[in-house]
Amino acid sequence: MASSPPSRTPPAPFIVTGELPVDVFSWANGLRTQHFPPDRNKLAAHVTLFHSLAPSLREELPRLLARLAGEFAPPAAEMSGLMDLGQGTALAIRSPAMLAIRDRIAEPLWDMLTRQDQGAKRLHITIQNKVARSDAVALQDHLAPTLRRHSFAFTGLGLHIYRGTHWEPVGIWKFRGKHSA
Repeated sequence: MASSPPSRTPPAPFIVTGELPVDVFSWANGLRTQHFPPDRNKLAAHVTLFHSLAPSLREELPRLLARLAGEFAPPAAEMSGLMDLGQGTALAIRSPAMLAIRDRIAEPLWDMLTRQDQGAKRLHITIQNKVARSDAVALQDHLAPTLRRHSFAFTGLGLHIYRGTHWEPVGIWKFRGKHSA
């Protein structure tokens, strides 16, 4: 029996996301579709918790995410306003519970985290990026009067492999525990 040739795809880093409920995702993704430059909009709306985790964590990460999702109840969150990204706009999210879960993910991996992933995290959903500053300010001025605080709960943790302009899904672990973070 012939064996399969080895994969030629180089190892790629992992991205961890906080999964959004359908209504919040749909609304945010609609804004992203409307305002993100179409030639660069290759992803759906998302909340990134970690940008670049080592490919060597392929076995450990799914186990860690599954354990935490099984331990914790869906973390409460609030859409708290707009975030100015300089050349873009994001929906700001306040969620001490999700940040606490993020810390639990980071703790055993600390020595392997990039500087960006070690830094303080401001949760958000990018709806516009890499535009002229004037376009970002115009969108913020347009959206600010209509944006209302909205409470929701994250539904799970997502794991993806970074493949340049797209992310290859690995899995989603739904929060189903009883403990609050």
